[in-house]
Amino acid sequence: MLFSSKLLWKIRNNIPIDFLIQEILALPCKFSEGYLRFLCPKCQEFRTACNANTNLARCFLCKENFNTIDIVILVKQYSFIQAIRFLIPILIQQQQSTV
Repeated sequence: MLFSSKLLWKIRNNIPIDFLIQEILALPCKFSEGYLRFLCPKCQEFRTACNANTNLARCFLCKENFNTIDIVILVKQYSFIQAIRFLIPILIQQQQSTV
């Protein structure tokens, strides 16, 4: 199944990564030094942060960046296609809440 680059861009950029981590994936989180820290799904450490400007999450221990698709694949153990199908309703909800 093919997904348009426009759809993938919207999923990557229009679903806030911090919202996805906290509300949808329900990863353990805490605020420290003004940043949302989440339990890295890869190394299980809190040496993480979210950047609203880039809509990326980063683990400073693993040195991994996660976008919305990457983190769903890792946390849910989904394939790329499963992750996109999981994120589409969230994107639609986000778009409706901003209208």
